[in-house]
Order: sequence, then C-alpha cells, then structure tokens
Amino acid sequence: MHILAGIIYHLVGGFASGSFYLPYKKVKGWAWESYWIIGGLFSWLIVPPLAAWITIPEFATIIHNTPSSVIGLVITFGLLWGVGGLTYGLGVRYLGMSLGNSVTLGFCSAFGSLIPSIYYNLVPQEGKTSFTDLLSSTWGLITLLGITVCLTGIYICGRAGVLKERELPEEEKKKSVEEFNISKGLTVAIISGVLSACFNFGIESGQVMAEEAVKTGINPLFQNNVIYVVLLWGGLTTNFVWCFILNIKNKSYGNYTDKEKPLAKNYIFSALAGLTWFLQFFFYGMGESKLGNGASSWILHMAFIILIANMWGIVLKEWKGVSTKTRYTIITGISTLILSVLIVGYGNSLK
Repeated sequence: MHILAGIIYHLVGGFASGSFYLPYKKVKGWAWESYWIIGGLFSWLIVPPLAAWITIPEFATIIHNTPSSVIGLVITFGLLWGVGGLTYGLGVRYLGMSLGNSVTLGFCSAFGSLIPSIYYNLVPQEGKTSFTDLLSSTWGLITLLGITVCLTGIYICGRAGVLKERELPEEEKKKSVEEFNISKGLTVAIISGVLSACFNFGIESGQVMAEEAVKTGINPLFQNNVIYVVLLWGGLTTNFVWCFILNIKNKSYGNYTDKEKPLAKNYIFSALAGLTWFLQFFFYGMGESKLGNGASSWILHMAFIILIANMWGIVLKEWKGVSTKTRYTIITGISTLILSVLIVGYGNSLK
C-alpha cells in the first residue's frame, strides 16, 4: 500500500505541475514577466510558509536552529533551480505545453534522478539509496530499467515535437502556440532541464531539517515542507530579479495597476497558477516519504508531469493538423512513459 500511495501522490503532484500553466493563458493584457512574478510570489513566498505552518507548526524554529552551511547550500540550489524554473516558463511559452514539458523534463529527469544516488555513493548517509545500492539489488536494477524506459519515452515525445515542427506551416503552429519558436524553445528548455534538477539536490541537502521536523511528532508525509520554505527563497530571488529587469526593459511595470486591463482576473488567475505550481511539490514530498527512494520519486514525478502536459497538449489541439505518423509517435511516447511508471513502481515494491 505504501508503494501505491506513493505513486498516487506523485500522480496528483504531476497533474498539478502539468496543469499549472493553464491559468496563465487566461491572463489578458499583461506581459509574460508580469504574470510570471505575481504567480511566483504565491508559489515561492506566500504559500510555502503557510503550508509549513499548517503541517509543521515549529517550522520557523527548525529553520532557525539549522546550521548556516546547510541553509546556504539549500538556498544556492534554490538560486540555480530558479534559473531553471525561469527558463521553464520560457520553454513552454516558445514550444507549447506538450513539447516544452517533454524536452525540459527529459533532462531534468536524468539529472535529478541519478545524481543524488551517485552523490550518496561518494558521501554515504544512513537511509539514503546510493547508486551501488541500485546496481547491486534486484529492485534497484528494475528501478534503473524503469528510469531507462522513462528516458526513452521522453525522447520519443521530443521526437514527436520535432516531427510536428517539420510538418506544420508557421501559421498553423502559431494557432496552438502563439509564440512558437523551435530554436529559442529548445535552447531554454535544455538549460531549464539541467538546472531544474537542482530542486531535487536542494531537497536532498536539506534533509536535516526534514529529520528534525519528524522528531517534533509531525506526520512524516509532510516532512519536506520545511525544506521548501528555504529552497524557494532562492528560486524567488532569481525570478524576481529577472522579471524586474524585464519590467524595466519592456516598460511593462504599469501592468500591475493598468485599470484598462482586467486586473482582478489577472491577479486571481496568476495566483491560481502559483498555488497549483506549489501543490506539485507538496504532493511530491508526500510521495517521496512513501517510496523512500529519491531516484524513483523524481523520475515518477517527471513522468507524470509529462503525461499530463501531453494530454493537455492534445486537449488544447497543439497536435492538430499533424500526420498520422506524428500522432502515433506522441501516443507511443506517452504509452512508454506509462510503462516506465509501472516498472519503477514494481521495482520499489520489491525493496
């Protein structure tokens, strides 16, 4: 039951992440940097401490008593992840939800799922799964097989996006993705994928806070919520600085008070996007606490995001007008991702 519960939590988190950009599409008359930072204030500054206070009442004390070296390392990973999160938004903007998520999260999956286990091989810690543990056990080998299948599925989804780029005329692509640009999109998506993996590194480096939270008697499901508070300070800093620069450069700072635009709706939809974004990691923490395996949790989380994002891409007709070959390619990619989830789940059930 623990394995099934963990997978379900990751599915809910993946749904939140794969869907969070939808409310932004309802924002009217604002520049990208304006609605991105308003949503970010909710997802990185307002909601995390609120969630931590509800689930870990002593979270502020735990953070205060944590060594400054740990806090500094978590914030540093947050800053790096912030660049990844920033370019993630640009990737979806230029490639669409389907292709943008597939490329970005493909790189994020590979780096985020394997590097922590390699780190624990070099710096062993009790209760943490090292790469050697994965290689020397049946459950570990099956889990690695699932990760390989997942990366294959991500590649197939990316291949479908390339086929789409070749087939559709510029006018048709713009109908589903207003600012479609394959070269810009792929560049920022690759950067985002690599740096977004730093979020997982931040969680791993802040585990001492999670352990202290559990000692206070809270439900272990919510132990990572205290880490998110600190980790997202770094992400907020990166995104706030960049959006502020763009507000000045593009003279879009007037968006926030422009009464000719639907201000109330824009703030509400931006806040909704921010809240939905945070829910992905709220449920990720719950899933990870059930599986107890960073590599499996991260790859499942990424796989579910890609699944949901691609399904939204189909609903939003991002694949309308493509050939039968391209349609079958994206279906094959999604099916492969589903298979990888089943393999990873089975591998963990043997642990």
